[in-house]
Amino acid sequence: MADSAGSPDNRSTTRQLQVETHGLDVIGDAERKGTPRTLFWPWFGANVSVLGLSYGAFVLGFGISFWQALVAGVIGIVFSFLLCGFVAVAGKRGSAPTMVLSRAAYGVRGNRLPSVVSWVLTVGWETVLCALATLATATVFGRLGWGGGTQTQVIALVVVAGLTVVGGVMGFDLIMRLQTVITVVTGVLTVVYVALVADHIHWSTVSALPAGSAQEFIGALVFMMTGFGLGWVNAAADYSRYLPRTSSSRGVVGWTTFGASVAPLLLLVFGLLLAGSSTKLNDAVAADPIGALTTILPTWFLVPFAVVAVLGLVGGAVLDIYSSGLALLSAGLRIPRPMAALVDGVLMIAGSVYIVFLADDFLGQFMGFLTTLGVPIAAWCGILLADLSLRRRDYDENDLYRPSGRYGDVPPTPLILTVLATALGWGLVTNSAASWLDWQGYLLAPFGLGGTSGAWAYANLGVLAALAVGFLGTLALGRGRVRAQEDAVSRAQEDAV
Repeated sequence: MADSAGSPDNRSTTRQLQVETHGLDVIGDAERKGTPRTLFWPWFGANVSVLGLSYGAFVLGFGISFWQALVAGVIGIVFSFLLCGFVAVAGKRGSAPTMVLSRAAYGVRGNRLPSVVSWVLTVGWETVLCALATLATATVFGRLGWGGGTQTQVIALVVVAGLTVVGGVMGFDLIMRLQTVITVVTGVLTVVYVALVADHIHWSTVSALPAGSAQEFIGALVFMMTGFGLGWVNAAADYSRYLPRTSSSRGVVGWTTFGASVAPLLLLVFGLLLAGSSTKLNDAVAADPIGALTTILPTWFLVPFAVVAVLGLVGGAVLDIYSSGLALLSAGLRIPRPMAALVDGVLMIAGSVYIVFLADDFLGQFMGFLTTLGVPIAAWCGILLADLSLRRRDYDENDLYRPSGRYGDVPPTPLILTVLATALGWGLVTNSAASWLDWQGYLLAPFGLGGTSGAWAYANLGVLAALAVGFLGTLALGRGRVRAQEDAVSRAQEDAV
C-alpha cells in the first residue's frame, strides 16, 4: 500500500516554509514534486480577480454587442491561456524558469533581449495590480465613511505592496500555499458578490446593444488575448518546472489552461451583463475599474468585497513579482533571486504611486501598455512555441547556461525575426488614448488599411501578426538548427557507447 504521508503532494504542503533559494538553476530530481493537477491552484488564484468583471466594460468599449463581446472574450481568454499551457510543457521538460528555457531558441546571451521585455511586462502588470488594489481599498473605505483620501491610499498601498513583496521574496512554497487560500476565499466571496448585484442586470438593455464591425470585434479579441494569456506566457513555465519530467504533457496543458481560464470566463460573462445594463457603470469602470463595482453593493458587503478584491489582485501580483525577479536575473543581473524580487518590489511601489496619486486616465494608459508590449511578447511566444514543437528531446541542462554549448551564444535568426515581427506588429496597432504611443500604426496606410484613423486602426492586428511571423518564421528557418543540435546529441551518445 502506498504511503500517502510520503507522497509528493503531501510533502509539498507539510514541508517547513522557507525562503526559496532557487534562481535560474535547474530543479533537481529530489525537489520535483506534485502532479499537473496542482497547477490549477496558482493559475486559478492569479486570475480570479474581480478585475475580470471590469473587462466586461473594457471589451464593450470597442463598440460591439453583448454576443460579439462574449465570443471575443471566450476565444481570447481560452486561446491565450492555451498558449500558456504549451509554454508550461517546456517547464516540465527542462525544469528551469521560462526565461532560461528560452535560451534554447535565442542562445544564452541572445536571450537577454526577450528577458528584458519580459521583465518590463511583468513589472508593469504587478504595478497595475498593486495600484488597483490600493484604489479599490480607498474607495471602499470612502463609502464606509472611514476615510478614503490620501492617508487611506498610503496605508492601503503599504499593506498591498507588503503582501506582494513578501510573497515574491519567499518564493515558490509560500506562493503555492497562498494561492490555494486565495482561490477558496475569493471564489466564495465572488459568488456572493454576483448574487447581490444580479438584480442590476437588465437583459432588454444588454441585448439591445448594437453590433459592431468586424474590425471592432477583432480589436476586442486581441485586447482580451493581451489582457489575459499573453500577459502570462513569459512566466508560464516557472511553476511547471517543479513537476517530475514524467508528468503528462496533456495534463500540464489542460490544467494550466483550465485553471487560468475558468474564473475569467465566468467573471467576464457577468461583467458584460452588468456593464451592458448601465452606461453610467460602464463609464465609471474606465476611471476606477474595481472601485466602481462597489457603487452597486449594499454597505454591509463592502468590507468582504475589499477583501476579495485585494486578495485577488495580490494573487496575480505575487506571481508577477516572482517571475519578474527570475526575468531580471535572466537579463544578466547577478544577485540572489530574493533580492531581485525586492528590487522589482521597489519599482512596483514607485509605479503604483504614479498611478494612484498622479495619473489622470487609467484605462488609456493600461490599453497602451498592454498592446505595446503585447507585440514583442507575441513574437517571442511564437518563436518559443515553434522551437519547442521542433524538439524531440528534453533540454540539455548544462548547455542552457554555456554560451559555447549547443544552443549557442547570440544566434542572429531568432533575434532578427523578433525585431522584424515587432516592427511589423507596432506598425499595425494604434493607441490613441496614450499620447506617448501615437507613433505606432505606421504601416496601416501603406498596407491599404485606412491609416491611423481608418476602420482597421483599433483592430490591433499587429499582435496577431507578430505571433504568426514568430511562429511560422521559426518553423521555416529554425528547423535545421534544432535538427543539428539534436543530431549532435545522438552522435555523442553513439560515441559514448
